[in-house]
Amino acid sequence: MATGRASDRAYETLRREILQWRLAPGTVLGEVEQATRLGISRTPLREALSRLAADGLVETQTGRGLVVAAVSPDAVRGLFELREALETAAAALAAERREPTVFAELAERFDGAADLVEQGDLDAYYALVARFDDAIDASLDNAYLVAALRGVRTHLQRIRRLAYDDPARLVRAASEHRTIAEAIRDGEAELARTATYVHLRASLRHIRSTPHLDAARPKESP
Repeated sequence: MATGRASDRAYETLRREILQWRLAPGTVLGEVEQATRLGISRTPLREALSRLAADGLVETQTGRGLVVAAVSPDAVRGLFELREALETAAAALAAERREPTVFAELAERFDGAADLVEQGDLDAYYALVARFDDAIDASLDNAYLVAALRGVRTHLQRIRRLAYDDPARLVRAASEHRTIAEAIRDGEAELARTATYVHLRASLRHIRSTPHLDAARPKESP
C-alpha cells in the first residue's frame, strides 16, 4: 500500500509539473535524481513514469532515457484533429441529452467571463471552462467518449501554455463557449456541432500563430 501511495504521489506531482511547464519538453527524468527529489524509492518512481508514458507525457529518447515528451507543430495538429472529431460529436450529443438549466447557467457565466480576464482572474476563467467540460461529459451518458475526451484535455493543458494566456483570445473563446452553451441549452445539435468546430478552428489558428511553438521543441544534446 505504501508503495502504491508513493507511486500515486509521484505521478500526480510529475504530471502537474509537466502540464504547468515546470518540467519542459526534453527534460531528462533520471531515476536517481527524480527519486531523490521526490523523496521516494525507485520502484514507485518507475510505476509513476510508466503511467506518464501511457498518458503520452513521457517518452524514450535514444541516448537520454526517459524525457518529458515533445510538443511539436505536428503534435498540435494531430491533437486538434482528434479533438475536432471528439468534441463536435460530444457537443451534438450533449444537445440531445442535456439538462437545459445547466447550460443556461453556463451561458450566463460565459457572458461575464470577459470580466474575469480583465481582472486577471485566469484561475476562475479556466475553472469555468472546466465546469463546461464537466457538464458536457455528464450529459453524454457515454463512458467511452468521456474517457477519450479527458485524455485529449490532458495534452490540451500543456498546449494552452504556449499561448501565454493571451487575454484577447480568451475573451473571444468565452464568446465562442457561450454560443456552444446556448446551442446545447436549446437542444440544437447541429448548431452545437458547428459552433464547436468554429471554436476549435479559431483555437488552432491562434496556437499556430504563437511564436512559442517552435521554442517548445526539446533541444537535442550535442
